[in-house]
Amino acid sequence: MAIPIMKAAMISHSHSQFQSQPLIHSISAIDETAKRRKRVVFSSSHSSELNPVIRSEVSFSVGTYLIPHPKKVDRGGEDAFFVSNYNGGVISVADGVSGWAEEDVDPSLFPRELMANAYNFVGDEEVNNDPQILMRKAHAATFSTGSATVIIAMLEKNGNLKIANVGDCGLRVIRNGRQIFSTSPQEHYFDCPFQLSSERVGQTYLDAAVSNVELMEGDTIVMGSDGLFDNVFDHEIVQTIAGYKDVSEAAKALANLASSHAMDSNFDSPYSLEARSKGFEAPLWKKILGMKLTGGKLDDITVIVGQVVSS
Repeated sequence: MAIPIMKAAMISHSHSQFQSQPLIHSISAIDETAKRRKRVVFSSSHSSELNPVIRSEVSFSVGTYLIPHPKKVDRGGEDAFFVSNYNGGVISVADGVSGWAEEDVDPSLFPRELMANAYNFVGDEEVNNDPQILMRKAHAATFSTGSATVIIAMLEKNGNLKIANVGDCGLRVIRNGRQIFSTSPQEHYFDCPFQLSSERVGQTYLDAAVSNVELMEGDTIVMGSDGLFDNVFDHEIVQTIAGYKDVSEAAKALANLASSHAMDSNFDSPYSLEARSKGFEAPLWKKILGMKLTGGKLDDITVIVGQVVSS
């Protein structure tokens, strides 16, 4: 269970195919695919004024899939995401911090409102295709109590992908069967990620890790909440993506793989590996039997798979 930043502050102080609407869900599994038309533009260099170079604009073909935590199916989980066809495409995931439930706060409200606001500001003149500014404006307009990790990626038609990330949602870029880019999670300590919050002690857009990646036609991006990356290794993501041409089926396969690993107490997951590296140990009875701390992490799982396409 992720820990709200207000608790993290107290602890640290004491110890030193696109959609036209935001995708906010209340059912157990969602499969959304979207495609949009691409256009060809012509440009010429100074050295060949009479021989224009044909350059294809690029955009995303997107498939999504969401599986709520088994105990949160009736509420649709606490993840939220949206997909927009603005420019080359905009995708985003927000993961509500579940620890707020201990304060009698619904953890899903903050990420849902945050994503709805981000969707509405996508084409704002001030945002100007900058995910960090989009994050700032969406956060400022969100009034629900709670907090969330969030990642936003905005693709320009020339292939430049701009990413802003606060916390442990993530993004991978796969090219020709190899992972060429990965975001890194931000955390205060184990299971307490950076997070945008309704409280003053939370992070802001200024704390976002910002990246730029030049994409090519045929590249695949995988974005997800930590429910994906805590349960599926990067090499498994690459292998799974290679087995599907359809982005919707790829997103579904990755979400199902994460769900399967999450429920396997014997699977040595990325989450259990990190837990052991931070000093967490198996229960005494397992240690007596010579067993180590293993298992996946039950969580909401959101997966967005985008393929870079051109006309």
